[in-house]
Amino acid sequence: MCNCLGETQGKIKQLGMMTEKESATDNIIADAMATPSPAKSMGDPGITPLSPSHIQQNDTDSNAHTGPSFIVVVAVDFGTTSSGYAYAFTKEPECIHTMRRWEGGDPGVSNQKTPTTILLTPDRKFHSFGYAARDFYHDLDPTESKHWLYLEKFKMKLHTTANLSIDTELHAANGKRVKAIDIFAYALAFFKEQALKELSDQAGAEFDNTNIRWVITVPAIWKMPAKQFMREAAYKAGLVPRDTPEQLIIALEPEAASIYCRKLRLHQMIDIGTKTTQNGFSPNENVGAGMTQGDRYVVVDCGGGTVDLTVHQIQLPEGHLKELYKASGGPYGSIGIDYEFEKLLCKIFGPDFIDQFKIKRPAAWVDLMIAFESRKRAAAPDRTNPLNINLPFSFIDYYKKFRGHSVEHALRKSNVDFVKWSSQGMLRMNPDAMNALFKPTIDHIIQHLTDLFDKPEVCDIKFLFLVGGFAESPLLQQAVQNMLHGRSRIIIPHDVGLTILKGAVLFGLDPSVIKVRRSPLTYGVGVLNRYVEGKHPPDKMLVKDGTRWCTDVFDTFIVCDQSVALGETVKRSYTPAKPSQQVIIIHIYCSEKEGVGFISEPGVRKCGTLRLDVTGTETSAARREIQTHMQFGDTEIRAMAVDVATSRTVKASIDFLAQ
Repeated sequence: MCNCLGETQGKIKQLGMMTEKESATDNIIADAMATPSPAKSMGDPGITPLSPSHIQQNDTDSNAHTGPSFIVVVAVDFGTTSSGYAYAFTKEPECIHTMRRWEGGDPGVSNQKTPTTILLTPDRKFHSFGYAARDFYHDLDPTESKHWLYLEKFKMKLHTTANLSIDTELHAANGKRVKAIDIFAYALAFFKEQALKELSDQAGAEFDNTNIRWVITVPAIWKMPAKQFMREAAYKAGLVPRDTPEQLIIALEPEAASIYCRKLRLHQMIDIGTKTTQNGFSPNENVGAGMTQGDRYVVVDCGGGTVDLTVHQIQLPEGHLKELYKASGGPYGSIGIDYEFEKLLCKIFGPDFIDQFKIKRPAAWVDLMIAFESRKRAAAPDRTNPLNINLPFSFIDYYKKFRGHSVEHALRKSNVDFVKWSSQGMLRMNPDAMNALFKPTIDHIIQHLTDLFDKPEVCDIKFLFLVGGFAESPLLQQAVQNMLHGRSRIIIPHDVGLTILKGAVLFGLDPSVIKVRRSPLTYGVGVLNRYVEGKHPPDKMLVKDGTRWCTDVFDTFIVCDQSVALGETVKRSYTPAKPSQQVIIIHIYCSEKEGVGFISEPGVRKCGTLRLDVTGTETSAARREIQTHMQFGDTEIRAMAVDVATSRTVKASIDFLAQ
């Protein structure tokens, strides 16, 4: 853990804080780390909470998303493997328009979305996105292409980077490094330009961006830093101005899918138990001849990078949704199959060759993975004939130069079963070999589903919705069927790849549709409490001006998996130690555990800062009270603050990106 004390010691000394009664329950924000407890060397202990330790109020009237009314909602589904946008006008909420068909495309792959690929010129300027980027890069001469920066499947970096910051970098295909924030901003700016052009064409005049509410989708398992990173990228892209944050909503992918699925009509889906489109009912009836009050269902969003699971209960008549168990999942998306294929190639041709080939012939490597993608989609449990994968000529040629013998020789020598060489220059894969590439990823998903269905909160599940591009895989569908043994009906929407996109538009039109969420983590701050003999550990005792304090106490705001209603706030009051003090900074800690006693416990980490800017709210009052409300019931955590004496708003912000 980073020791935040050194950099903030000066600040902490200024931040005084006592409870209203100054009784034995007094607690002081001690922004300290443990072992040994730095609080002991802190000098004057820091911020004092004026309010009792834990107040929650349900302020359902305050909806963070109210504000200017928008004419249109545009949602961007920024996926690991493919991306796209959709929109709806607020006057016609039922009519969702998906973006124009993209130029380019692959055989057998729907091109209503475009690949999440981006190309920068050798001098790092944006060149193109999607099919256009891929095709241009492919057509470059190899001597030229090594100077261009081509990136794909980069979204997962936001999930896998431990200390995500504005300076986090990505690697282009040629090995060069580039700032992640620039790449994400370029991609969002591209979608902004496309959507505005389409809306302007429809309107017959230039469409004003201020009339748009933007929605960006992210996986539900993403932590707060990754969500904030997407917001920062949107500001940088000019999607929305920083001073109107409510113009942009971050939507959770499986939530968006859930919002769409609950509105599905029977002719819009397939029940894979019967393998038929639902018939015999009125086509306008909802799922399962109508969701009834209290119906519980699971949405499994199977994307390129992640698999996300949410458990919802429908509350009629409005059709509001309540989350029954915190969103879960993991990095088990379909790119796991690509990695398995790469491992297979390394086994046959050697990792040294594959690494060199990717750097020396990056465009040919992209070609090979495109060829694999189309065969991957043909994998099925009952397939008997082999799958042929084209090896680019430059692969065969470069391998001969690199090793001094042929690709065919390498295959014979490798002893890799089920993969043969065909005289047409193809890798011929036995269906079992292809299925083996799927197995690790599908096993992860099934294990996760099994664990989820074992939870007491996850019982009586009527439907399981499989959504996302990977949900189209017959191998995955069969595995889910085998795991459930008929406990729930498995439903796949017809436009499974666009489910999240359409749901995100619906969410943008009515962000209050999900009334109750579960907190994915326990959040709190470090405080000093009055030391109680026998209750507190002796090594946590700090004596200051004759008073004994217990350091490092974790003051809980919200507990992991706790139900939080939309608009529900956690309230704390803070006071600056000196009248002249302009800024109060409080460190926020989080943990995956429910019961946390001290910020020094294993698994507790500093995850963000709450910043209260009190400039311009000077008062003659002897002690100033800054009342802070933190909202946890939304897709992002928000903070609002008020100077109690003057009723003036204090600038409050929560920062989760590593500094």
